[in-house]
Amino acid sequence: MALVLSIQHWRHYLLGKEFVVYTDHRSLKHFLQQRISSPDQQCWLAKLLGYQFEVKYKPGLENKAADALSRCYDGELATMVHQPIWLGSSQLLQEVLHDDSVKKLKEELMSNPDGKPGFQIQHGVLYYQGRLVLGSQSPSIPALLKEFHETPMGGHSGFLRTYRRIAENLYWVGMQKTIRDYVRACDICQRQKYATTTPGGLLQPLPIPNAVWEDISIDFVTGLPKSKGFEAVLVVVDRLSKYSHFILMKHPYTARTVAEVFAKEVVRLHGIPSSIVSDRDPVFVSNFWRELFKLQGTTLNMSSAYHPESDGQTEVTNRCLESYLRCFAIEQPKTWSHWIPWAEYWYNTTFHVSIGKSPFEVVYGRQPPKLLRYLSNETKVAAVAADLKDRDEALSQLKLHLLKAQQQMQIYANKKRRDLSFDVGEWVFLKLRPHRQQSVLRRMNQKLAARFYGPFKIIEKIGAVAYKLQLPDDSRIHPVFHVSLLKRAVGDYQAQGDLPKALEVNDEAEIYPIQVLGSRINWQAGVATPQSLIQWKDRSIDDVTWEDNDVIRGQFPNFNLEDKVLIEEGGIDRDENVGLNVSGPKPPIWRVYKRKRVKGN
Repeated sequence: MALVLSIQHWRHYLLGKEFVVYTDHRSLKHFLQQRISSPDQQCWLAKLLGYQFEVKYKPGLENKAADALSRCYDGELATMVHQPIWLGSSQLLQEVLHDDSVKKLKEELMSNPDGKPGFQIQHGVLYYQGRLVLGSQSPSIPALLKEFHETPMGGHSGFLRTYRRIAENLYWVGMQKTIRDYVRACDICQRQKYATTTPGGLLQPLPIPNAVWEDISIDFVTGLPKSKGFEAVLVVVDRLSKYSHFILMKHPYTARTVAEVFAKEVVRLHGIPSSIVSDRDPVFVSNFWRELFKLQGTTLNMSSAYHPESDGQTEVTNRCLESYLRCFAIEQPKTWSHWIPWAEYWYNTTFHVSIGKSPFEVVYGRQPPKLLRYLSNETKVAAVAADLKDRDEALSQLKLHLLKAQQQMQIYANKKRRDLSFDVGEWVFLKLRPHRQQSVLRRMNQKLAARFYGPFKIIEKIGAVAYKLQLPDDSRIHPVFHVSLLKRAVGDYQAQGDLPKALEVNDEAEIYPIQVLGSRINWQAGVATPQSLIQWKDRSIDDVTWEDNDVIRGQFPNFNLEDKVLIEEGGIDRDENVGLNVSGPKPPIWRVYKRKRVKGN
């Protein structure tokens, strides 16, 4: 094969001339005289017809020119390095020989050899257990620490691994403390390494309300499949009785629509609450929501940034609701809205350990009616005739149960937490966990993203376990964070760090759809899925992607898919093929019309 390729490559020089081919492959010498027995040989022979050449054998030892050309040149082989290049260098040895602290140790060793066990002098150089001894103030120590910790060989290892690696060859007085301080102050390690300690900040229970439906918590359950047009659930929980309302919601919902539903389903039954605990959902941080409840005299208690655990009561209720729906709608997920009324009845009539009774009993002062009461021997009158308990006594017992439950939860929670506090003016690193979108952001690599950002300066302490940070001027993130998201910065910092570029603000991605370029129906497994061709903010036309309409409506409820393209009927003011690299006229659309028969013919 090499013979054929080489002759074809130089064909313009070889045609019409006689030439000689030298090769270390002996069998090629008889290629033109031997009997052809394979199709490959027949093909090769046909390609060599028309050339006048002779093949001569040349052993590989003599064929040096061709052998050299067939091998890849990779330079001279370097000497194998068995130890770091700095070890034994003249500069380091000269430094050791002239160091005053090392000289003092050598003098003490020479005057009293038994007083310094492990030390020995070889060729005028001091060693400790076979390791080179440096002065504790040696100017080479910072460079050595950088080589053993920050280089690819060091790998930004922790204290013990870095110490072990250095201690194989070197020793100086106070070596462990020097290495530990250097590793703790490493800027890259503080940003990229995860914290192995327990979360900071002890549990701070919210104050117990004085009356039912006076203080509530509120949150959304999203990400559900569309069921009868509903895609989310608004969960409202009374913080005293634990009584809950599960309200069906449709996308897109705004602060105004949520306020209307809240007034219809909650205020109509229980009146205006005095306080509302929520996370920092865009609906709850909107100006409309704030101003509305400010006029009603309601206090809005929102969680700190990236710490939804502050609204733990509603998060637990959400988890119970999701578990209930999974149990009953697992076979037909799109029927989950049918089970919401039963889920609310189940939750409110179930015994709660924290209050010692069911929420229904707390609110109405009696046991919930039994669904099977007509199957028993009791009469309807006997089932309904129940004495109401004294309200003051019931509330006092309820507060006592809640207080005991809070104390027990506080004990259990603090076993896995530690008391952590900072002073105003300190510099801290901030742990951010930006929410991952399920669409275009899925292509961004979050695995190698930094774990901590900053450092940032603490400018105010909010409550017992929250701090306000001095963020960059162009940041729109709420500057108050829970202490569990903070880590004390080690080292001398004077300037603040930066936030991640792809960070979401109030759970709204900065990557946002700005235009619909086309539409289609995607058929998979016999199911038709409407899709739209989306152009994203700050991205080129080459980055347009086909996205499911339901996904876009769920993640970006304020974006109107019908703005540029009618999803059902195609484009209204632009070509559907824009951005698809499709050129030329569209094919004609053939239609078949049935001819109407005329009566009497």
